[in-house]
Formats: sequence, structure tokens, C-alpha cells
Amino acid sequence: MVVIGKKKYQSGEGAQFMSRRSALKKLQLTLNDFRRLCILKGIYPREPRNRKRAQKGEPGIKTLYHKKDIQFLMHEPIIWKMRDYKVFHKKVAKAKALREFSDMKRYLSNHPTLKLDHIVKERYPTFIDALRDLDDCLTLCFLFSTFPSLKHIPRDQSLLCRRLSIEFLHAVIAAKALRKVFVSIKGYYYQAEIKGQTITWIVPHHFSFEPQAKNEVDFKIMSIFVEFYIIMLGFVNFRLYHTLNLYYPPKLTSSGKITFLTLLIRVTLESDINFLCTENNEKVLVDEEVYVAERISALNVPLTTLDPTVQNVEDEELDIDQFATDGDTTNVEEAKVEAEKIKKLKTLFKGLKVFLNREVPREPLVFVLRCFGADVSWDKLLFVGATFDETDETITHHIVDRPSMTKQYISRYYVQPQWVFDSLNARELLPVEKYLMGCVLPPHLSPFSNSRHDQTYIPPEARALMDHDFKLNDGESTSEEDDDDKADVESENEDQKDDDDVESKEEDGDEGTSAADDKKEQIRLQKKKEMKVKTGTVTKENPWERNRVERQEYRLRERMIKKKHRNLYRSMMKGREERSKEIWLLRKKRRLHDQAEKQKRKEERKQKKNTSA
Repeated sequence: MVVIGKKKYQSGEGAQFMSRRSALKKLQLTLNDFRRLCILKGIYPREPRNRKRAQKGEPGIKTLYHKKDIQFLMHEPIIWKMRDYKVFHKKVAKAKALREFSDMKRYLSNHPTLKLDHIVKERYPTFIDALRDLDDCLTLCFLFSTFPSLKHIPRDQSLLCRRLSIEFLHAVIAAKALRKVFVSIKGYYYQAEIKGQTITWIVPHHFSFEPQAKNEVDFKIMSIFVEFYIIMLGFVNFRLYHTLNLYYPPKLTSSGKITFLTLLIRVTLESDINFLCTENNEKVLVDEEVYVAERISALNVPLTTLDPTVQNVEDEELDIDQFATDGDTTNVEEAKVEAEKIKKLKTLFKGLKVFLNREVPREPLVFVLRCFGADVSWDKLLFVGATFDETDETITHHIVDRPSMTKQYISRYYVQPQWVFDSLNARELLPVEKYLMGCVLPPHLSPFSNSRHDQTYIPPEARALMDHDFKLNDGESTSEEDDDDKADVESENEDQKDDDDVESKEEDGDEGTSAADDKKEQIRLQKKKEMKVKTGTVTKENPWERNRVERQEYRLRERMIKKKHRNLYRSMMKGREERSKEIWLLRKKRRLHDQAEKQKRKEERKQKKNTSA
């Protein structure tokens, strides 16, 4: 009896993986359609344990997919829509070539549409799952909202990204969910906490778009991601607004909304963005909805609630459940302290009235200030949505980003924009003395730094925020003039001491005989004291010997590590050495910088003294 076994690569990893070419052949799709389908469904290539077996012995490195993933794609209904698109393009091309324009018009009016709602519900069955995967969605939507009309990006896609991103910012403002902000070269890093999920995203700076000479970025692939993220963000915004007791799409309150008649009168009196000049040079209003959309995008108007009598869930005071535990309750106490800090943070800017100057970035400042209860406004001739004028005497802070201003009000502080972001990260209103107009700003510290303080470099400014008893070196260097005066006084005192020493030596020569007798008497009294019984003292431990013993015990513990864990231990120790080296380099860099700044201030002070003299 002959037993026929399985052939090679028909079991194990050889049967679990398949190449991209075989996947295209199995699904009967083109490469572009397959790539689009994988992006929409969340299917990505996999890395096998043994690439030689997975590739069935073929040389090179191939893109491999799991066989179950491809079988999962085979049951997707949008594959048939993609095939309908292929047939549709062939019909339109044929009608255009035969100049049958009536048929081509009929085909274009009945083109197939692709709906992705079921894919969003399939990938994110719960609302928490969608919030957990919202970081990339928000970052890409905010990026596309700044794009103009590009070759592979539809214009309506950018406009929809802009609308959805503004709606999400309104939801964060209503929920008071913002926790951290950091301004970097890439843009603004925001972190919010919604339903217990931490969401971090990046908003790029609003600069003019510069087209690329080289096609280094594949905007077509990014547009496919955005096509899915738009549907996902729409679902999230809808759920967020109804959770916060708000209308969706957002509606303005009666105080924020302007009636159509009032708007028409305003347009006839002053220039606005929502009119067109006709051939007779008459200013005619285009649409009230456009003006309302501009008011919403200003982020400065509260939205209408569904039921005014119902309190928002986010505003309710949540009590932390404390279960009976036999051990310590440190975690419960820490949670209570953190809840108190967050409760205090939500009203950080409450009661402040802030006016933004024309040169400061309006959108991030309005978003941050309104998240914590401040009233914000700007020049009404620049943007829509201003609530009060610059001449208002109740303004507490004026945000400026210029060295000086000709007209200033005594009743307000003129601070730079960094004061807002640093106050949020510190979770308290910082003193405005370091952020006044024209001052050299302190370093803008990142709140996203690593929590392992023992293995990371902490700048002196961050250490001063964590420990209020810690004093900065800069504070000592600010009074350098006093230090120089003290140094001059000390040099004079040293000269006087030298003169006193010379005089004392002369007097000692004259009284040498009497000093010898006194010295003998002191020696006799000292010997008499040594003969008395003294109380015992604790023997002091030699620190050098203690360190030697600790190092020896540490080496013995290293020898006790199991053989299978030694490589892991060595990699851990290597990483610790690299981090310590990096900390040492950063401290050295900071020390050299401080010395250079101190020397620069000294030279400036000497130059001022010379000019005054």
C-alpha cells in the first residue's frame, strides 16, 4: 500500500499566504481597484515568520497577504460596484468615440455610486472603537481641509473635510474635552479626552499652499483614505452632537444667528464676504446659509441645544466609585486628585475677555480659549463672528504678536499667544510678566514628554513647574549688575583683609614671648579635657566601602540572570546607557547655551555703561 502525502508548501505558511499577483487573479480586479478595496476594508500585507516557506521557495521579497483576508474581500459587495464602474467607463468612452452625445449624457446621469456606510459599521461596531481609531482620521481630514483644488483630489472632498473638522472642534468646545496643546514646526498638536478615550491629532499651520515640482506624494492614495475617513467622521460627529444634546448639523443660538433682514441691511452698509457684484454694481446677498456657515467656522458662537432643560453629561459632576479594598487606596486617591484637576481645568479661562490682534493665528487661539470658558473677539472688518470691539473697557487680555503698539489701554494685559498654550499645559493661569508684549519668551515645553523622569532629560523650566521649590539659574543671572557690585565690594574687603594681616604680623613679633606661655596653657587644658569620659558616637559608615559592596552585589545579581533572558537584559542596559548619554549631551548643550547667553548679557551691560559714561 502506497501512502501519498501532501505536496510541498500545501500546508503551514506556504498555504496561509499568497502573493499580490495571485490575489489580483483570484479577485479579478485591477491593481488600483485592489489597492482601493484594501484601504477601505482595512486589509494590509502581513509579514510571515518564514518568508521562504510563505513564498513557496521563490527568491526575492514579495508583498504577501493572508489567505483569510483575501477570502474576506471576496464577499464584499462593493467589488460588483467597482466592476460596474469599469463597464460604465467603457460605455462612456465608446459613446464619446462614436459621437453619440445623447447616450453619453444618459450614461453620465445614471453613473453608479459607491456607498461606504456598511464598511464603517463593520470596522467599528461600537462608538468607542471609532473614537479609539480617530487620530489618523482627524489628522488627515485637517490636512485636506487646507488643500486647494489639486489634480487627484476632488474639490468637494476638501470642502467636506473643512466642514466636518469644524464640527468636531465645536463638539470638543461643547464637551470641554481639550487637555493638551503643543505648537511645533509641523503644526498644532491637540489632545482631547472623549468618553475616556485619548485622541491626539495635528492641525497644520495656515500657510499658502506651494505646489510640488516632483510627484513625491501620492495624493491619489491619500484621497482614498480620506474618502473613508469622511464617512467615519460624519458618524462620529453625529453621535457626539446628540450625546452633548446639540443639533446636528449644528445650528446657531438666537443670540448668535442674524436674521435674513438684518443681514441684508448690514450688507448694504458695509463690505462682507457673502455678496456678489452684479453688472449694475449692486451688492446682492447670495445665500443666508453661506453666512451662517462662516459664523459656525468662526468657532465663536455657542450652538443650539436640543433640550435646554437637560444638562450635558460632560458638565455633570461624576463621583468616583470607591470599592472596599483590603490594600492601599493610592490609585483611588490619585484618580480623585486627577478628577479635581480636570474639573478645575475646564474653567481655566472662565471670566476672561480676550481680544485677538490681526497678526495672531485666530482659529487655534479661539478654539483653546473657548474650550475653557473665555469670551473671544477680533476686528469685525477682518473676519465674521466678532462679538465685541477693541474699545471695550471690560477686555482683560489683548493677544498681540508685535514688539510695540501705538495705542494701548491700561485696563488690560497685552500678552503674546504663547501665554494661552503654556497656561493650558500648566493647568493654571501663569503670570503674565514673562509673556508681555516685546518680552523674550520662555521655552515652549512639550506636554507630550515621556513620563519616565529618571530616563529622560527634563529642562529646568519644566522642573520648576513640577517642583515650585526649584529655582532656575536664569533667575539668579537676571540680577547680574548686583552680583558685579557685590564682587567689587568683596575685592575691596579682600584688600582690606590683606592690610590687616600685615599689621597683625608686626604685632605678633612684639608679643612673641607672651603668646608662647598662652600656648602651653592651652595644651595643658586640652590634655585635661581628653582624660574625661565622653559619650559614645555612632560609627560613620564609609561611603566608598558601601558603594563597593553594592557594585559587587549588583554584579552577582547579574550573574544570576537566566541564559534565555541575558540578551534581553543586555539590550535593556544598552538602551539605558544610550538614554543616559543623550541626557548628558542635552545638559551639556543647555549649559553651553546658558553660558553664551550670560556672556552676551554681560557684554551688552558693559556697552551700556560705556555709552552712558
